Amino acid sequence: MAPVLEKQLPSAAGAGDNNNEEEEGQNLWSSILSEVSTRSSSKLPSGKNILVFGEDGSGKTSLVAKLQGADHNKKGRGLEYLYLNVHDEDRDDLTRCNVWILDGDLYHKGLLKFAVSAQSLPDCLAVFVVDMSRPWTIMESLQKWASVLRDHVDKLKIPPEDIREMEQKMVKAFQEYAEPEDATPSSPQRRAPTAGEDEAVVLPLGDNTLTHNLGIPVLIVCTKCDTVSVLEKEHDYREEHFDFIQSHIRQFCLQYGAGLIYTSVKEEKNMDLLYKYIVHKMYDFQFTTPALVVEKDAVFIPSGWDNEKKIGILHENFTTVRPEDPFEDFITKPPVRKLVHDKEINAEDEQVFLMKQQSLLAKQPATPTRGATESPGRTASGSPRPAGRAGQPVTSGSPMAAVKKPDPNMKAGAANEGVLANFFNSLLSKKTGSPGSPGSGAVGAGVQGSAKKTGQKPGLTDVQAELDRMTRKQDSMVSANNIPPPTENEA
Repeated sequence: MAPVLEKQLPSAAGAGDNNNEEEEGQNLWSSILSEVSTRSSSKLPSGKNILVFGEDGSGKTSLVAKLQGADHNKKGRGLEYLYLNVHDEDRDDLTRCNVWILDGDLYHKGLLKFAVSAQSLPDCLAVFVVDMSRPWTIMESLQKWASVLRDHVDKLKIPPEDIREMEQKMVKAFQEYAEPEDATPSSPQRRAPTAGEDEAVVLPLGDNTLTHNLGIPVLIVCTKCDTVSVLEKEHDYREEHFDFIQSHIRQFCLQYGAGLIYTSVKEEKNMDLLYKYIVHKMYDFQFTTPALVVEKDAVFIPSGWDNEKKIGILHENFTTVRPEDPFEDFITKPPVRKLVHDKEINAEDEQVFLMKQQSLLAKQPATPTRGATESPGRTASGSPRPAGRAGQPVTSGSPMAAVKKPDPNMKAGAANEGVLANFFNSLLSKKTGSPGSPGSGAVGAGVQGSAKKTGQKPGLTDVQAELDRMTRKQDSMVSANNIPPPTENEA
């Protein structure tokens, strides 16, 4: 029987070893499963949404593209979609945060239903973008887009108890804000709740704080803050103007429990800070940057830090304006210079100009023009001959005029005008003062004197007859230089 016992003992011992191995295997699997479940619960949540509102040209797309790390100039229409890659270095986890950019035209506000629903609203962050290069549009833009978001939330028909829970969560986050401490390299990136956090002392809200609670976090982003120097040079903005603008924006932030940050994509100012604050609000990452209010173009005010007394510090520098004055009365829109410039260089149409000139010429009297043309003839016919040419009667109907009127092809006759003139003058002198007639010289002088007084042309009939004869015989006149002078009988 002993051998049987010896055989049974090893078998019993082997059974005990197998049980221990099975227990260790179960413990190993249990630890692996528990670790996996722990990691899954600590993973970055998916489905977070950022809703971006703002006017056209305020830099919404450029801002998000810079946060995304992609430099592109693509601009969508209606409802644009982008995303941010969020990386948890402590747990080596990566997720995407959806970014919805609404068009600046209110016509497209109905597209919000595709970006946010009643179920996804608690996981949303609203970002209102305003343009610092056009500060006169800031407050109107904030009021407009906050009203658009409020109307959309009301249309979602969320149960009232859920809305109250979301609003109380916002109030609690605002009241529990504490100045961040400097983070050490060994501290976790994700913020862990500390012991006794629930027992922290909570201060009451001010009268103007969270009066317009949307139930979701809100962030105001002022873009193009690098144009502050341009406003100072071109529009004569002073320190008082920028303090007045900041005062009104911070009053708006108190009403909605919002944070405020000034940025510049061109100079990459506060861009890294903006990204860290967004992932802090969305994923509860560690955030160690305190409020920044010293530099007028790099302001940062986290949600929960501000109050009425801190805003009142800005009012101490006001000299020409009061804190309660309307925003648009002090930050006025400058006059549009482009329209004035267009009027200065606007040219009249060419056809209109020519028609005006034509009408002016038609209205002018034509008398001066006629007088100018008739005066030479009137002077020649009604006035005495020049003293230097006493023997040559110069009239409007002179033989010279008749000589020029014939055929223009008669070049030789035109070249011998001087010879013809001397020929006609000799005829006239011989007619009036021929030899053999007593007193012919005196008679001729009397006739010429009477002609000068009466304006008659002496010997005009004989001259015209001679001209007619010369016109009919052009060939003989061409060779007038070679013909001997005519005799008295021929004349």
